[in-house]
Amino acid sequence: MLVLYNEIHQYSLIAIQKRVCLPALSLDLIHKNCSAQGFPATLANMPLTPIKKRLFLGYLNASSILVLLAYGTCLAQDDYPSRPINVVTHTSPGGGTDATARSVMVGTKLALNIDMAVLPRAGAGGIVAMNYINNQPRDGYTVLAITPSHLFAIARNQGPLRIEDLVGVARATDDPSVVMVRADSAASTLEELFEMGRRRPIKWGTTQIGGGDHISAATLAKAANTKIAVVPFFGGGEIVTNLMGVSIEAAGLNLTEALDQIRRGDFRALAVMANERLTVIDHVPTTVELGYDTVYSTVRGYAVLKGTPENRIRILEQGMLQGMHHPSYQDYLRGAGLSRNAIAGQETWNAQINQLYLEARQAMVDLGIIR
Repeated sequence: MLVLYNEIHQYSLIAIQKRVCLPALSLDLIHKNCSAQGFPATLANMPLTPIKKRLFLGYLNASSILVLLAYGTCLAQDDYPSRPINVVTHTSPGGGTDATARSVMVGTKLALNIDMAVLPRAGAGGIVAMNYINNQPRDGYTVLAITPSHLFAIARNQGPLRIEDLVGVARATDDPSVVMVRADSAASTLEELFEMGRRRPIKWGTTQIGGGDHISAATLAKAANTKIAVVPFFGGGEIVTNLMGVSIEAAGLNLTEALDQIRRGDFRALAVMANERLTVIDHVPTTVELGYDTVYSTVRGYAVLKGTPENRIRILEQGMLQGMHHPSYQDYLRGAGLSRNAIAGQETWNAQINQLYLEARQAMVDLGIIR
C-alpha cells in the first residue's frame, strides 16, 4: 500500500504538471482516467475490490490536498486563447459588417497573439449566423458580429436565440444609413424621390426582409406617405453592385459601404438618417432636418453567448478594444468618415444591445409587423 500511496502523490503531481482537471476525489474516476492521462500503471490497473477501496481511500485522504491543488491550478491557469478565434458575420463579403470585422481583427490578433478568421454565414436577417453560433461550444472561440438586424430577428421570435442569450463584448462602429440613388436618377432630393414613390413603388434595396434597414426604410416611407418595393440582398456589397446597375433605384446604405461611390460621383446622397449631419458629407441634410423623425444607424459590435466563461469574455473584450484602438482600425474609421467615439466596452455595449432590442420591437409594433 505504500507503493500505492506514493503513486497517489505522483498522480497529483502529474496532474499539476499536465494541468488536468480532476473531476472529483473519487477512486472510480481516478481509476478510469489513469490510463488515458498516462498516470502510473499501478493505479491504472488496480482492481477496485471493496476492501481495497476502503484501504485506498484512507490514503487518498492524505493526498486530497494535492489533488485539490491540481484541480485549482487547472481552473486558474486558463491559457485562452490557445487556438484561432472565428468571427461569424451575417452578410456577404464586401459589406460594412465584413469590412469592419476584418479591420478590427488586425489589431486584435496582435493583442491576443492568436489568429482570427471571418466566417460569413449570410441569410435570413442574421438567423443563419445565429443558428451557426448556437451550435458551437460556448468557449469564447466563436464570436458573433451583431447589428440591429439580429435584434430585429430576435424581436420577431425568429431563430434560436433570445435577447438574454447575447453577451456583448465590445462595440466597434455607429454607421448611420444614408439614402442614396444613382447619380443619373431623376430624383435630386429626398422629396423628389418620395414623389416618384407616390406615383409607383420605388425599387429599394435592403439586406433582408424584416431587418433593420428594411424596417427603417418602411418607417420612412410611411412617414412620407410614399411607396417602396423592397428588394432584399445578402449584404451591403451586393446592394452597392445592384444600385450601380438597374436592379434597384434607391437604398439606405452605410458610409462604410458606399462612401467611395459618393466621392467618385456614382451615387447621389439625398439624406442622412440621423439627428446630425456627417462631417465627411456635411452638404447632405438629415432626415430630421427635412421633417421626418426617422433615424437609423447600423451599430456594429461583437457578442458571445451566455455560458461563455467570464474570464474569457474579459480577455476577449480587452483584446478587441486594443484592436479597435490600433492605428489600422483608426485609419479605417477616418477613411469611412466614422467617429472613434463609438468604440465601447462590455458594459456600455450590453446596455445598448438591450435598448436597441426594445426599439426594434416598438418599430415593428408601429408598422403592424408584430403585436
